[in-house]
Amino acid sequence: MPTRIPKPEDFAHLEPSLKISLVFPEVPETTTSILILFHGLGGSEVSFASFARNINLPGVLAISVRGVSPLPPALLGLPDADAASPTNHFHWGDDLTLSPATADLDSDPGFSKAEQLVLGKLIRETLVGTCGWETNDILLFGFGQGGSLALGLSSRLRDGERVVDVTKREREIGTTFKGVVSIGGPLPVSMIPTLSTRDNARTPVLICHGRNSESLDSDAIELLRKEFVDIREVNWKKVDDGMPKNREEMLPIMQFFAERLRA
Repeated sequence: MPTRIPKPEDFAHLEPSLKISLVFPEVPETTTSILILFHGLGGSEVSFASFARNINLPGVLAISVRGVSPLPPALLGLPDADAASPTNHFHWGDDLTLSPATADLDSDPGFSKAEQLVLGKLIRETLVGTCGWETNDILLFGFGQGGSLALGLSSRLRDGERVVDVTKREREIGTTFKGVVSIGGPLPVSMIPTLSTRDNARTPVLICHGRNSESLDSDAIELLRKEFVDIREVNWKKVDDGMPKNREEMLPIMQFFAERLRA
C-alpha cells in the first residue's frame, strides 16, 4: 500500500493504554522517516518531545511515548499523587521488582505489555498496517529503561511477523529498524528470542554510556555484540549515563542519525 503521513487521528485508538506526543517537521509533507522516543525510569513523554524538537531532525516525524505504567511517587521520594495532581512519572516494565544482588529496581522487569502496545499496536498495526510505512523507516531512541526497551524491540523484530494493512491484504513486515540509540540501557535478556538457531538482529545500534556505567558494563556490551550484527559504542568521558549535556556528547548521536537517515 502507498505510504502516507500519519495524522493525529490515526493514533486515537491507542489511548488510554498508550499516550504519545507527536512532533511533526515544519512541513509535515516532507516526512521521510519516523523517530520513536522512550524516556527513562520515572520520566514522561513530555520531556522527550522537547528533546525531539531541539534536535530537529529534517524530514522526521518524532513520536514520544509515555511509559505503560505509573511509577509510585514514593520510589522517587515524592508525595503520593491524587486525582487533583496525577503522577508525571512512568515506567516500561511489567512489574516493579528489586534485584536480589543490588536491592535496586530490577533492570529487566519484563516488557511484554510495552512490547504489545508499542511493537504490536503503535508500530505494526498503526504505522505499518494503517499508514503503509516499513520498519526500516523507523528509528528508535531510548534512555535508561527506555533504551533497554528500544534494544529489546529491535531484538524481537528479527523474528518477523505478518500484518494486515488497511487494504485488508496480509503482508510480511521487515525484521530491522532503521537504527536504534540506547543511552545507558542494556539489552533485556527477557526480550531475546529463545530459539538456539536464531539469527543476529540486523538493526544498527549505537550505545552510549559513562566511563563507570553499571548498566552497560563489559558483560552487557558482550551480550549486545553476541545478539546484534552492527554495534557502535560511545564511552563518554563523564562518569554517569545521563542524557548528553553538551555538543561533544551529542555529536556521535547526531552523526549516527545522519548516517541512518541517508541509508
